[in-house]
Amino acid sequence: MTEHKFGYVAFAGIPNVGKSTLLNSLMQQKISIISKRPQTTRHRILGIVSGQNHQIAFVDIPGIEPSPQGGLDRVIRKTAINCLSDVDLILFMIDHKGWHEGSKKALKDVCNINKSILLVINKIDKFENKAQLLPLIQQSSTLHEFTEIIPIQATNLPDPDQFCAKLTPHLPAGSPGFPSEMRTDRNREFQASEFIREQTYLLLGQELPYSISVEITQFETNNKNVLHIDATIWVEKSSQKSIVIGKQGNMLKKIGTGARLQIEKSFSQKVYLSLWVKVKKSWSDRDKELMQFGYTES
Repeated sequence: MTEHKFGYVAFAGIPNVGKSTLLNSLMQQKISIISKRPQTTRHRILGIVSGQNHQIAFVDIPGIEPSPQGGLDRVIRKTAINCLSDVDLILFMIDHKGWHEGSKKALKDVCNINKSILLVINKIDKFENKAQLLPLIQQSSTLHEFTEIIPIQATNLPDPDQFCAKLTPHLPAGSPGFPSEMRTDRNREFQASEFIREQTYLLLGQELPYSISVEITQFETNNKNVLHIDATIWVEKSSQKSIVIGKQGNMLKKIGTGARLQIEKSFSQKVYLSLWVKVKKSWSDRDKELMQFGYTES
């Protein structure tokens, strides 16, 4: 009889190499929000995959920023590094662009933790010539003795089970750590706030200030099974508030519609969503406000 494996597997690397996309593909549902903005992932997010002979708790962490700027960046980086100390296996990710100063520095940070590291090379579909992959694999092998090197396309992972099968030999034997039906450790309020923040990134792009946070102030289901959510989008300047609201409130309406549709799809429930935009000056550099919005150095 095959022994059961259970372990924590963390995704690590610089921002925007596809860590959250890979988690969502493995989960076959959206667990972690994604956008082209660096540091879209700000918290540790757990995605749990249960198989017949294994259970893997995937840990999606913020990208390791080589040179953090300000309080929020500092907390995010520390969260990422600290999470790696408690896992059984690390998947360090790069993409088709290969190695540069930032990714090499992030690898050095990860190697200092002294865990088994697999290298995942993402976005291999972006290579103009598939022959370009081999030199990148060879270069990678000179930087660290990776346990294994796995090339993938995270947006089109043909067989999540096959990917998990590559990881299980490197995990300890053990009983499942979570109920088999459990998919994530994050509650629905957190997920709703993330879907709202994702929409601000998708709709506003570079117009949007990086230091934006979403706070859920009401989260109740009525007797008709309609989920009522009130949420506040916090920015740091009045000019940023105007950008998020838009002319005659049109941008805020678009953000609300997009977020509501995503929440309804994820929760399989009708949602009534109300949004407000408020200013809290320099919140991203103040420890008290960082803790209020759920950012802690842990």
